[in-house]
Amino acid sequence: MIIWHSHVLFFAQLMMMLSTGPTQQWLCAFTQYTNLWATAVGYTVTASTSMVAIKRSDCFHSNGDNSPCHISNNPYMITFGVFQIIFSQIPDFHRIWWLSIVAAVMSLSYSSIGLGLGIGKAFESGHSHGTIGGISIGHGPDDVSRATKVWQVFQALGNIAFAYSFSAILIEIQDTLKTPPPENKTMKRATLIGVSTTTFFYMTIGCVGYAAFGNNAPGNLLTGFGFYNPYWLINFANACIVVHLVGAYQVFSQPIFAVFESWIGKRRPHSRFIHNDHVMNVPFYGALSVNLFRLVWRTAFVFSTTIFAMLFPFFNDIVGLIGAYGFWPLTVYFPVAMYIHQQNIRRWSTKWVWLQILSLISLLVSIVAALGSVEGIYQDLKHYTPFKTKY
Repeated sequence: MIIWHSHVLFFAQLMMMLSTGPTQQWLCAFTQYTNLWATAVGYTVTASTSMVAIKRSDCFHSNGDNSPCHISNNPYMITFGVFQIIFSQIPDFHRIWWLSIVAAVMSLSYSSIGLGLGIGKAFESGHSHGTIGGISIGHGPDDVSRATKVWQVFQALGNIAFAYSFSAILIEIQDTLKTPPPENKTMKRATLIGVSTTTFFYMTIGCVGYAAFGNNAPGNLLTGFGFYNPYWLINFANACIVVHLVGAYQVFSQPIFAVFESWIGKRRPHSRFIHNDHVMNVPFYGALSVNLFRLVWRTAFVFSTTIFAMLFPFFNDIVGLIGAYGFWPLTVYFPVAMYIHQQNIRRWSTKWVWLQILSLISLLVSIVAALGSVEGIYQDLKHYTPFKTKY
């Protein structure tokens, strides 16, 4: 269970762990926090996509599956942003410890619904289950060019990498664990169980989704309208996604808030605007400490993520790009560098060489995933007018 401390200084911990030089320290911190900001953008896109899917599902149910039902996701992004402005004013998560439980229940709910619907669809008779080679290369209506297929494969790697974005807040989570037993032992066991479960579940859903829809599998099973019925169940699954991401946005944003506010507070120790709090009583929450600086800066943060999401509301492409950006440096390179430094692994030893090979392969995965996602965004922009296009 993730219970946030009031002033968790991830940056300070990182500096202690990564004593491999100031340049690498700066690069790691920069990558860390830009990745967290980008993840907040991705969550805004994803949440609005699910909200639009609920609206379109109701439209299809009322007017038929072949109805256009084009809906803009801009109002839903703005709505999501308004809620985040409100939740961002909560100084920490001591008072809402149930956040992790709600997120876990929501995640399990919509994932199980998608898996169940996929299994049901896969066992229906009279539809294609796809081919081993995937979408055919050619000039037919359902074919793609060789280059397009390569780009889409690259983008898919980024989507897979995004599934393991928890590495961006790994030390933050560890910092909230109680001892004994030692934090690192608890975290190692939790990470092993979590990664194994996630990998198994996601691989199962991916395989079932392809068995259900074949070469025409949508990028998102619950919002791509491979399923139209039962519409109430699909709506419920998408509502679970939205609830999950409302909390997840804060989980990934709070480290940025804490570090920046600590840094600016030390630079302006006598500023009333920065340090003075005003207590307000909020229904169902209790006493809430409101700080004018926190109100202005956190609102500006949410505004920036919302505007960027509205400019680039491309679910798979944005998710792939974020996954590519954070995968190699945060999941592989810097953890490997820390491990080598702490264990005093000798240069050019067998273990050192294999760790470098792992890092190099991961770097190539991030590069090709980023290229595929950028190409996807470029293609999307050809048919997209900012703030006007409907889906």
